[in-house]
Amino acid sequence: MDWFVAPDYWTSRLVFQRALAGVYLVAFLTAALQFRALMGERGMLPVPRFVAQVRFRAAPSLFQLHYSDRFFAGCAWSGCAVSAALLAGVDSLVPLWAAMLLWLVPWALYLSIVNVGQTWYSFGWESLLLEVGFLAVLLGNDEVAPPVVVLFLLRWILFRVEFGAGLIKMRGDACWRKLTCLDHHHETQPMPGPLSWFFHHLPKPLHRVEVAANHVTQLVVPLLLFTPQPVATAAAALMIVTQLWLVLSGNFSWLNWITIVLALSALAFPSDPPSVPDAPLWYEVVVLAVAALLLFLSYRPVANMISRRQVMNRSFDPLHLVNTYGAFGSVSRIRYEVVVEGTADDVPREDSDWREYEFKGKPGDPRRWPRQFAPYHLRLDWLMWFAALSPAYAGPWFGALVERLLENDRDTLRLLRRSPFPPDAPPRHIRARLFRYRYTTWRELRETGACWERTYVREYLPPTRLAGMAQKS
Repeated sequence: MDWFVAPDYWTSRLVFQRALAGVYLVAFLTAALQFRALMGERGMLPVPRFVAQVRFRAAPSLFQLHYSDRFFAGCAWSGCAVSAALLAGVDSLVPLWAAMLLWLVPWALYLSIVNVGQTWYSFGWESLLLEVGFLAVLLGNDEVAPPVVVLFLLRWILFRVEFGAGLIKMRGDACWRKLTCLDHHHETQPMPGPLSWFFHHLPKPLHRVEVAANHVTQLVVPLLLFTPQPVATAAAALMIVTQLWLVLSGNFSWLNWITIVLALSALAFPSDPPSVPDAPLWYEVVVLAVAALLLFLSYRPVANMISRRQVMNRSFDPLHLVNTYGAFGSVSRIRYEVVVEGTADDVPREDSDWREYEFKGKPGDPRRWPRQFAPYHLRLDWLMWFAALSPAYAGPWFGALVERLLENDRDTLRLLRRSPFPPDAPPRHIRARLFRYRYTTWRELRETGACWERTYVREYLPPTRLAGMAQKS
């Protein structure tokens, strides 16, 4: 069938596949380096406890069949290896069926991780990577030209990501409609980047222009993805520029990068595609059958998107095949941070030698400038932002974090930038206090060298020690 393929998108497919493999590599690396403390056998939210309570049908995963930290590590590092191979272009060196199986491996491995990841993996970009990664299985390799229907479905995902985010903003916080949200967003976002302080201090009229431009990019430009070229390319290129602007303004894991990857699939690069034989019949049947299934499953995400009660970042099936997306439907006006401290004193007092734990990404020391971590995802740091919004967000895991700090647990301390206690001398007590943070002004920055100013609000967790320690001391 001549209509089945689009040879003009040969280069687009190549760029898309290599970029997606790069995102997969970062995702698996993040899992491999952080899982033990977060959800390992002695983690804050252990996988074995989760799978004992949740059926395979509700959360299909290899770890429902067997779990050990060694097995999880093997899966995560295998995902890294396969992703690196795909990044190097191994899929173009094997037959079509083998390339499809090769792309299926990282999808299945990452699905297994997400479905047991609990709150650590509750972010929209997890489902987005899985949805995009599943379509990548159907894109083919050098034996066939890119299938039109798969290219359309990739644009359909990009449309839902952008348009859904635009709708949730217009329906959510009034500051998006008043064009004032960026007066606060750069200061209160989950994890600021090295340039966020400067973005915050841009003139307010420019913030209004930014918000208005965002509305155009998310509510108007996505419609142009389904128009003929070169209009569709121009629309995708504008989305890429917008996403790169967001990359500069903060740390949003790989959300911006996976959106850029999607937009790359819509670009029509000038090229002379090679001559290839017609796609085999079995391949056409598989692609069309799966495409029909995905369009059928799109009903619930579309119904959610047009609903006045639209929700963000939800998967409607356990395989995360078709999902709904959105970000920052509301914007905080005040930034709160939980500061965790420990002391070696047997009897904790206010004047004890309280030493602060330093996290890698979240604000702590007012003089420490934020760093760029995205697309790498610091999962604990992100959840600490939610913990500051409400203790309810931290209920399932914060107590376990404190316990691990009291034990000087090696895997937990690896999630932090610095522990104030030597490995052989853990603290006797841990406490947590809530502070209000705000960016300093230009004048304050010059005078103090601090990018943050913080004010004590209240006690978050009173001084706590390990159970049984009192009897031993």
